[in-house]
Amino acid sequence: MIHTPYLLFLGDAPDQLAAKVAQGIRDWRPENAVGQFRMEGCKADVGLTDMTLAEAKAAGAKTLVIGVANRGGMISQAWKKVLIQALEEGFDLASGLHNLLRNEPDLVAVAEATGRTLHDVRVPTVVYPIANGKKRSGKRLLAVGTDCSVGKMYTALAIDHSMREAGMKSSFRATGQTGILITGEGVPLDAVIADFMAGSVEWLTPDNEDDHWDIIEGQGSIFHVSYSGVTMALIHGGQPDALILSHEPTRTHMRGLPDYGMPTLEAVRDTALALAQVANPSCQVVGISINTQHMSEDEAMTYMAEVEERMGLPTVDPFRQGADRLVEALKAL
Repeated sequence: MIHTPYLLFLGDAPDQLAAKVAQGIRDWRPENAVGQFRMEGCKADVGLTDMTLAEAKAAGAKTLVIGVANRGGMISQAWKKVLIQALEEGFDLASGLHNLLRNEPDLVAVAEATGRTLHDVRVPTVVYPIANGKKRSGKRLLAVGTDCSVGKMYTALAIDHSMREAGMKSSFRATGQTGILITGEGVPLDAVIADFMAGSVEWLTPDNEDDHWDIIEGQGSIFHVSYSGVTMALIHGGQPDALILSHEPTRTHMRGLPDYGMPTLEAVRDTALALAQVANPSCQVVGISINTQHMSEDEAMTYMAEVEERMGLPTVDPFRQGADRLVEALKAL
């Protein structure tokens, strides 16, 4: 068990999006975060008090969580000094990076010497089956994006919250490091062996009551050549009954791929739906989630109104406005 509360480590994150793990915890489990630790040159800020390790320890923090999701998921040598000091000052460490804490001999040695624990969230702990494609009872929703890191997880969490507020049966199903750190359970999908990825999603979303919704955390994008594999596993293993399209309109190219332009919402709708209907012919696209964090209120409302008129689907920013309209669309299925 990862002990709370956390000190969120932002390291030397080059931009706000790189700190999406810390931001997700800050936004959805604020009671679990006492502050943030930023190194010199850090360009991210999740709105918590900047603390030294000693200050965070005095405030009750028990675990230093690496809140940065850098490309390739690597622990830099610059971070090591802070991580080792944190262990020496009585913190456990938690990370969702591909570069596992347990594979760093110096961190392991210090953890053993100090009696602290290293938590690697991105390690599968279950022997997952190969997907069989059999229809399961219950209902499932998946958010698919024009790009990675456009708000699919926030959309899913907001819909789950709105459903619960409305007295509906709903479970948020985490499939990535941030979701797992928020909820305490899930499947670290991008660390599962490829042949078993779709099967792990079937395992995560088993048979359920007919009126129960599994709200599956989306990953990657079928249009992002680096991360499309995890998206396909979710589309087929999840067998969604409903898709939500997620988009961040201020981007000019795919994240990390400056030579790849952004696909249109229409292209995502048509491609994702066709792929989803391979596993569930009844799947429908029911709404659109727009990440308007970089837009003013007027810009956001104007943009969403235009998209809704053009696409004929309820269009909202679920973090800014709530997800009630998306939930109403799901009720109609």
